[in-house]
Amino acid sequence: MRKKLTLLLILIVSVSFAQGGMKEKKEKIKALKVAYITEKLDLTTEEAQKFWPVYNAFDDKQFEIKHNKMKAIVNQFENGGFESLSDKEALDLITKMEDYEDEMHALKKKYLKDLLKVLPPKKVIRLKKAEDEFNRKLLREFRGRKN
Repeated sequence: MRKKLTLLLILIVSVSFAQGGMKEKKEKIKALKVAYITEKLDLTTEEAQKFWPVYNAFDDKQFEIKHNKMKAIVNQFENGGFESLSDKEALDLITKMEDYEDEMHALKKKYLKDLLKVLPPKKVIRLKKAEDEFNRKLLREFRGRKN
């Protein structure tokens, strides 16, 4: 049953990438991830009601840090903009990178504490495993599409 569900998820992801815009693809992937995690964690109704708000808040904040703050820094490197930086500007950039990394670390620590308030420790470990599995399957699907 789980293998069939996994195959179905992969098929849906494949079809999703063939259709629609980037925002639609992101939403479809998120829906697939929610279904995958829900299945893997075997959440009770009560657990799900408490878990998803914690998970979504973390996911949103993590996205903000990674894609909004860090991406601005990465774009400077990709576009060769760092070549024209003075040493002081480069140090300022390094300080910003460290600050964002510290912010991400603090966010992850808080997230784990919050998770342990709503899920048993074994399910928190299974969550990490499920996220890693989902990401690997998604990456394999993406690589398969490129070939």
